Amino acid sequence: MFKSVASGVLAASAFMLFASSAIAEPEIVSGPAAEPECFAPWAADTKFFKFPAKAGPYRIALANGYIANTWRIQMIQTAKAYAAQPEVAAKLKEFKVVSTGEDVPAQISAINNFIDSGYDAIVVNAQNPTAFAPVIKRAKDAGVILVAFDNILDTEDAINVNVDQKGLGVLWANWLAKHLPEGGKILEVRGVAGTSVDTDRHNGIHETFAATGKKWDVVEVVGKWDDPTAQKATADAIAVHKKFDGITAQGGDTGVVQAMIDAKHPFVPFGGETENGFRKFCAKFAGEGLKCSSAGTGPAQVAVAIKTAIAALEGAVVPQSVKLPTAIVEDPNFKEGEDFYPDQSDNFFVGNAFPTCGINFTAQEIMGQTKENQ
Repeated sequence: MFKSVASGVLAASAFMLFASSAIAEPEIVSGPAAEPECFAPWAADTKFFKFPAKAGPYRIALANGYIANTWRIQMIQTAKAYAAQPEVAAKLKEFKVVSTGEDVPAQISAINNFIDSGYDAIVVNAQNPTAFAPVIKRAKDAGVILVAFDNILDTEDAINVNVDQKGLGVLWANWLAKHLPEGGKILEVRGVAGTSVDTDRHNGIHETFAATGKKWDVVEVVGKWDDPTAQKATADAIAVHKKFDGITAQGGDTGVVQAMIDAKHPFVPFGGETENGFRKFCAKFAGEGLKCSSAGTGPAQVAVAIKTAIAALEGAVVPQSVKLPTAIVEDPNFKEGEDFYPDQSDNFFVGNAFPTCGINFTAQEIMGQTKENQ
């Protein structure tokens, strides 16, 4: 009898210990965030989370999906560079990186593996905003903090870190409308199908065009945010349609301009991303009609996501949805050595810094890292 009671007490104690350590339900608290200048809430009604503080050092994983473009490669390199900084490395027991391609189930499986392996937090660039509900619940039940960035998750049970992606589409469309006040034929070079970034930017573009009341003929091609893919898609579109009045591209913009040059297509107004090569072209050919709006957010948003995960693990107050600033430069304000760098790779994304979060990398720090899984 005594052994039975004792066993029961021990079992109950073990269960309570497991439950308290496993389910890390955040408390909803009033703001501001622990670092309000960095962790800016998305909107006035954004909730603030305070997770139970957990002793470090921490095991944190990055579950990336698609990698076959320069933004994602630079993002992986930036994540590794951030994790290697002494003040960050001191808080990390392990930092793991996995890229799974465009296969959504493979990315979900990778997250499940990290949960099963006992990681404290998982940072994810999601291939699909709505397909992750079961794994989000598993993470929550296991006490694993999930932070999504760039391509975010459609949930309030994870922390989202992002720029206003739809706002970028609005900005680019407004730029084209400003330079084409009567409307026109537009080439839209899209990103990776099914991702929240591609959908949000696309919707921003088309809703803005519709609101002008002008006639817009938009030809859509898929560039996957990748220079070679976008260059070929643009070349094919020019071969079929002959001439466009304006162009907007979500990435791969250097390849898009190169396709115009190769096809001897006249330079036209262009709303695009922040690649160094694209900005070089914008500065060089502005006088010939390439009037550019270059806007986006650098791959260093992954560093903000990791910083957010660590803060949450430490029990600091963080918004459920963090809004990042957008890096913007528009014709005629492209300044050499500030907005573009002639001696750096065309593939380097400029504006890859978040000073309010203490995150600012040199090209050398980033490019010294590898893109491979670790």
